[in-house]
Amino acid sequence: MNVSFDLTVIFALIIAFAIFAYVVMDGFDLGVALLFPFFPERRDRDVMMNSVAPVWDGNETWLILGGGALFAAFPLAYAILMPAIYTPAVAMLLGLVFRGVAFEFRWRTERGRFLWDFAFFGGSLVAAFAQGVALGTILQGVKVTGRTYGGGWWDWVTPFTMLTGVAVLAGYALLGATWLLMKTSGDLQDRSWRLSRVFTFATLGFIGAVSLATPFLEADYWRRWFAWPGLLITAPVPLAVAASAFFLLRALANKRHEIQPFLLSLALFFLCFVGLGVSIWPYVVPGRVTIWQAASPESSQAFMLVGIAIMIPIILVYTAYAYWVFRGKIDPEAGYH
Repeated sequence: MNVSFDLTVIFALIIAFAIFAYVVMDGFDLGVALLFPFFPERRDRDVMMNSVAPVWDGNETWLILGGGALFAAFPLAYAILMPAIYTPAVAMLLGLVFRGVAFEFRWRTERGRFLWDFAFFGGSLVAAFAQGVALGTILQGVKVTGRTYGGGWWDWVTPFTMLTGVAVLAGYALLGATWLLMKTSGDLQDRSWRLSRVFTFATLGFIGAVSLATPFLEADYWRRWFAWPGLLITAPVPLAVAASAFFLLRALANKRHEIQPFLLSLALFFLCFVGLGVSIWPYVVPGRVTIWQAASPESSQAFMLVGIAIMIPIILVYTAYAYWVFRGKIDPEAGYH
């Protein structure tokens, strides 16, 4: 194993970690916004927003890290993938902008509060759906001509990408509902219990649907998941998903467990992420470009690794500190005002 191989794999793992950190951290605060229609009362919505107010903007740090690292460490992959997902990527960013602006302005108006509530919900809906569509677009395969994207403007619009878009909405709603179990009490928490069960079944259903559809996208996906002896490696993943689903449903059946449902929901996302890695590894553009073909020069990777080795621990420390400081239940009388 030479140095170039080591650095390339390290950067692939760093980007995978950053993407996963963004999905689970920004996923639950997007999920809280997705639940707004189920909580029409202003007081409930205030508490919901206050539950994510201290951490929501810091959660998006990982999106910047993942995108920047992809551009720097795998420029060829960035050049191919970005044109393929340009429309959903722009939609996601606009949704995040609307969500962020609504977060600030909602507290500063009375007459227009309903508009900012809608912007908060709508921006989160668009951002979450666009993320799922982008994932589906990459997973279904991107047309490559030479060293550039060879597909069309609307290649991202397929039944599979719509399925993955809705699946991400269901998954984020589950994260949001289980987050509220930890952070709220009373009637708001009781309704969050019910929604957690609903979105658990919805998420599991979409995991099954996406898992069944994915092997038919690429012959290589099918071989990895169903051909022998690869089946010995991949079989533990769906078994672990089933076990996590069982323990999640059992935790939701007992209202004394306020933290376990959120942690088990994160476990489901992690296992889905592992399944995604099993499907596409070692490709960064599935079936077309490997991580080594897309990698930047070894000297560039070594230089970037020094900065990342310094910054990631700092980000982890201040993120952990923020979550620790704002741990516990939300006081309905205090908040973001």
